Amino acid sequence: MWLVLTVDLARVAFTRFAVPTTPDDAAPTTLEGPAARQGTVPASRESAEWTSDEHPIGFAATQIIPSWTARTPPGSWIEIVLRARPAAQPEKWTKWYVMGRWSEHGDPRTSVPGQGDEDGDVAVDTFVARHPVTAYQVRVTWHGEGAEMTGLGVMASALPPHPPAASAFGPGGAVELDVPRHSQHAHAGHHPRFDGGGANWCSPASVAMVLAYWGRGPSPDELAWVGDGDPAPAVDHAAAGTYDASYQGTGNWPFNVAYAGRYGLRGLVTRLRSAAELEPFVRAGIPVITSQSFKAHELPGSCYSTDGHILVVTGFTAGGDVVVNDPAAPTDDEVRRVYPRAAFEHVWLRSSGSGGIVYVLHPPDVPLPPSTNGNW
Repeated sequence: MWLVLTVDLARVAFTRFAVPTTPDDAAPTTLEGPAARQGTVPASRESAEWTSDEHPIGFAATQIIPSWTARTPPGSWIEIVLRARPAAQPEKWTKWYVMGRWSEHGDPRTSVPGQGDEDGDVAVDTFVARHPVTAYQVRVTWHGEGAEMTGLGVMASALPPHPPAASAFGPGGAVELDVPRHSQHAHAGHHPRFDGGGANWCSPASVAMVLAYWGRGPSPDELAWVGDGDPAPAVDHAAAGTYDASYQGTGNWPFNVAYAGRYGLRGLVTRLRSAAELEPFVRAGIPVITSQSFKAHELPGSCYSTDGHILVVTGFTAGGDVVVNDPAAPTDDEVRRVYPRAAFEHVWLRSSGSGGIVYVLHPPDVPLPPSTNGNW
């Protein structure tokens, strides 16, 4: 007699949208709904909009996260909004929810709180549906002169109640990428107007590490404001460049991707479903930034507890354990760590944490590995 075990995995659908680069390329858009301006917005105006077609998800989703890259000269900015169709009321649209207002210069760079209603809410960077949804539309609005969209993707997902069992290590043996190492704690007390200072800068420290790996990042002129004697000015710059004025933090997931886009990287926020899905990225030469929460005993070797933390997966040992650059280490020399595979997957994939969230950042000429599950 055979016993068949089924493993619940996250359902994830990621879609890239072909958005016009600039308002001049956008066709006039007819808007609908109480939150939209009525009528047609000509592309020649200072403010112009593009709205996607209705996009079926393919399953009943409970969360949607857009991510983007854009260039926004001083005085310009973009806004990303979305709406969804509830599964139980397929004839209905929700209202439009603001998913972010973005300027690389910070005026504005903010999430929008207080949008909750009977259909859902926005938790900083994530639309959380109160009832499952089966389709959505996304809209981009350009404000000011010179703003350009360079990429837009949307990830819809439904998480299982329990994380899956540990995945098996794939073929190929040990692998590790030479990603520069930055401790967030080396910046403790720096520029506290940005999320209280460096002790909280796990996300910008991780993005700065990946930018440095790709040979990208701010110029010396862009770093002049940081001050003399800083061990890694690019980390301070990333903190300033990702700071969400409403959330008052530097951990807004799409904002970190958008910041990397300033320096020519493509990027996306999505969910992976196992360490086995991380491996192809690392073997393709692409480090991956992950989000997790845990108590110290849940992740042996971490020596700290966190309600939410960002780090960089850089490789795998011969036994399949996960090699990371963990910016929570006290010093740069201690940033490289190895975490047990099963423990890492548990704290990263569980729905009470991030549910497998990652940032993937790469140059346009470095292709992503093939996706077999539609989640990148």
